[in-house]
Amino acid sequence: MSKVAVVQAGSVAFDAEASTDKAVNYIAEVGEAGAELVVFPEAFIGTYPKGTTYGAAIGIRTERGRDEYQRYSDGAVELDGPQVRRLIEASAEHGVSVVIGVIEKLGNTLYCTALLIHPEDGLVGHHRKLMPTGSERLVWGYGDGSTLDTMDTPVGRVGSVICWENYMPMLRQAMYAKGTQIYCAPTADDRDSWQATMTHIALEGRVFVLSACQYITRADYPADHPVDIEPVTGDVFMRGGSVIIDPSGKVLAGPVFGEEAVLYADIDLDAKTKSHLDFDPVGHYSRPDVFSLQVNTKPMAAVSFDS
Repeated sequence: MSKVAVVQAGSVAFDAEASTDKAVNYIAEVGEAGAELVVFPEAFIGTYPKGTTYGAAIGIRTERGRDEYQRYSDGAVELDGPQVRRLIEASAEHGVSVVIGVIEKLGNTLYCTALLIHPEDGLVGHHRKLMPTGSERLVWGYGDGSTLDTMDTPVGRVGSVICWENYMPMLRQAMYAKGTQIYCAPTADDRDSWQATMTHIALEGRVFVLSACQYITRADYPADHPVDIEPVTGDVFMRGGSVIIDPSGKVLAGPVFGEEAVLYADIDLDAKTKSHLDFDPVGHYSRPDVFSLQVNTKPMAAVSFDS
């Protein structure tokens, strides 16, 4: 039996250092509570800029929008940067494996990335969101199959699929085939329907699902940051909905809405093994003679130089 945790909290908007401070404090808190794995929301460090349009419409860009993007880029992190090093140190100090959403800067492009941090081995993987949704494509690049990473931990094999990537059946199948036991879903989707998606994935993959969403309000944005789209509910931009579900579809913790919170659950991998008596989507319940999936895991660089 192992204890896992999900953090439902908001970024310190566009401030990577302050958001890292917040994450480090939560890592310490869950470590003291005995958790061996913690999952943070999508874009926790770097910010999910909900309601921001960056002055972009078809055929139009504004200087204000470019200024907003400058702030967003300045708040992103690099994989070998000081913020990630601090997360690695906190993971090691408290003996907690960490899955955390960041806005990653690589060259001149930003990616929505989930970091996989092991307390002994450091940064062992990072998954760049394959398919940014809608207007996310304005500010985020596309990941490729080289970052479909998993992490072996004392709790089990951990994989991460970000937000609406969870609606991509072939990506889910690839993660099941990688032996994912603890399926982490950092997200910005706080709708009631998200709960059904997470329950379906738990049952489909016979996996433990840990979904983390931010709780963030208008007050969490800088006073000088324009918000172009009004929140649906009062001044709340993301209301949470974080949840932990077992391989039988049973909800172990959550969902929690309308507040910052830490969810805990005790999980036993035997529950996953037992659930495979009658279903394994990449084994005895698959039909490779009818269906097959080929996954390209090569890095797809825009430019390569032959030596």
